[in-house]
Amino acid sequence: MQDLEIYIRDLEAGAVNRWLEGHVGQLMLDDSDVSSVIKGSANFNEGQLKITLYPQAFGKRYTSLNIEGERLPWRSDLDCARSAWRAMDTEVRCSPGEWKEGEPAEDEKWWRLDSRGEQLVAWN
Repeated sequence: MQDLEIYIRDLEAGAVNRWLEGHVGQLMLDDSDVSSVIKGSANFNEGQLKITLYPQAFGKRYTSLNIEGERLPWRSDLDCARSAWRAMDTEVRCSPGEWKEGEPAEDEKWWRLDSRGEQLVAWN
């Protein structure tokens, strides 16, 4: 199982659904209220995707988006973040590499994509 994870700042209701519907099939995701955890699914290249939104990740302004499956619409978190940023026009962040759950992330640099371009930054 592979996964993609990005962080979307000030996520608007419906934005993830509008973005993903152009990249996956049979999207089942109701993000009309993004104040609580949302679980959904979709198909991609004849495989099933599990989609989860976690609001208030890394503070109140970011929502974590996880996409899991055997085949994914993007090759990397950064490719996914680029696509999301183009579609939503809000700041999107992602890890630059092989971070694993449970490892400290305080000193790690993150990709920040926004109107200033793509930059590696400390999260805080």
